[in-house]
Amino acid sequence: MALKKAMIIVDKGTSKETVEVLFNPNEYSLDTSNSYSWDPVPGLSMPIGQFVSGGTTSLTMDIFFDTYEKGTDVREYTKKISGLLDVEKGLHAPPVCRFVWGSLDFKGVVEKVNQRFTMFLDSGIPVRATLKVSFKSWHSKKEQLQDIPRESADRTKQKTLKQGEQLWMVAAQEYENPGLWREIASANGIDNPLKLQSGRRVTVPRLE
Repeated sequence: MALKKAMIIVDKGTSKETVEVLFNPNEYSLDTSNSYSWDPVPGLSMPIGQFVSGGTTSLTMDIFFDTYEKGTDVREYTKKISGLLDVEKGLHAPPVCRFVWGSLDFKGVVEKVNQRFTMFLDSGIPVRATLKVSFKSWHSKKEQLQDIPRESADRTKQKTLKQGEQLWMVAAQEYENPGLWREIASANGIDNPLKLQSGRRVTVPRLE
């Protein structure tokens, strides 16, 4: 099987540029997390966890460069990756890129680059380097909304709260997702969801 070379495809807005690495990484790591808010509820032994948002996935790896046999400055290669931290004039931000290697196709931005130079010519020119590169996944708001499997109510509803009923319970019943209680709170101007009187009538908005 032919060796597949890892590459970074850089989106500069009006054009795309491909940066090939000299040597494929030996390993890489993916780190993902979610954010929750933990709300204490009087009478319960533990707080209620409410899903806030998904976290950003991080991709981290070491990329090795060696130009000793050519006798050229290894920074001619490393600057192509460290330069992904620079702001593009046309984008007014660093570019979004994709790290592609075999089945891995990671879309994100370069968050951090640590350069370590370990071999030099007699002139002091570096010819060997290891870059620790960290990417953060990046997707537009439109792309994220398309990927979220939301259960939407058919229409706006009115509901009367029962004794002890909380907004997360209403969200679980109407949306099948207790984490969407903030949609109901926002629609009704509720600042403190823990202080709700039974018999209060609330609007349960339709999810777009």
